[in-house]
Amino acid sequence: MRFATIRTGDGNTAARVDGEELVLLDVSDVGQLIASGPGWAERAAEVDGERVPLADADFAPLTPAPEKIFFVGLNYHDHAVESDMALPEVPVIFPKFARSLIGANDDIVIPGPLSEQVDWEIELGVVIGSPARFVDEDEAEAAIAGYTLVNDVTARDWQLRTSQWMPGKIIEGFTPVGPFLVTPDEVDHARSLGMRLTLDGEVMQDSSTSQLVFTPKQIIAYLSQLITLAPGDLISTGTPAGVGHLRDPRVYLTPGKVVEATMEGLGTQTNHCVADGATR
Repeated sequence: MRFATIRTGDGNTAARVDGEELVLLDVSDVGQLIASGPGWAERAAEVDGERVPLADADFAPLTPAPEKIFFVGLNYHDHAVESDMALPEVPVIFPKFARSLIGANDDIVIPGPLSEQVDWEIELGVVIGSPARFVDEDEAEAAIAGYTLVNDVTARDWQLRTSQWMPGKIIEGFTPVGPFLVTPDEVDHARSLGMRLTLDGEVMQDSSTSQLVFTPKQIIAYLSQLITLAPGDLISTGTPAGVGHLRDPRVYLTPGKVVEATMEGLGTQTNHCVADGATR
């Protein structure tokens, strides 16, 4: 099954994808839907309420206010090669916050004088479906509600000021999430999904989740040793090769550019880059 969070005239609502339509659900977003408890997907599958065309959907962030948001760095073999860095022995973790999240097709605001090195990172996102604390890898995989698409937009000049990456990662409005949450059965737990990111139509990243160093279940098991993962929590699992900062010459996101990210089975994001304060 596939689910989304969309904006309507009455606010956000979760919806179930049914062909070329969305069935609206009586809950504000996908995070709240999952938090309603075991059997949430089965209950949602039985709803047949108001419908809207999928083509007209205005996607909000899939999970607008997760309790926790974790991202993983340097987690693709091909990205480690292009970075000329050794593979990490344990997952490299940093947090983000809800204000960083935007909808799948929302504009990315380039923050003017704040940064001149805004980069892209297509990533596989994982949404937690049940509490996970001190779990093994099998239990961790069972705790996954579904998978989604994430772009970890990053201000490299802020990221690399110190050894702590977080400042370049948490900028407000820098993280498109969605459009869909796809249940694990539809994508074989995302073991080998093709992924591609283009900038103004030119391919920048073209890889597969088979290149992951640490798999979703390994990341969840690791994090669960530190803190309880709760339903609706979002984990983004790292990016493959092809980031702009490591190109020669370097390439960055600037106003007027269009970035499109696609992952097999999970959908597509199309984001226009705009200047701070500009409208499109």
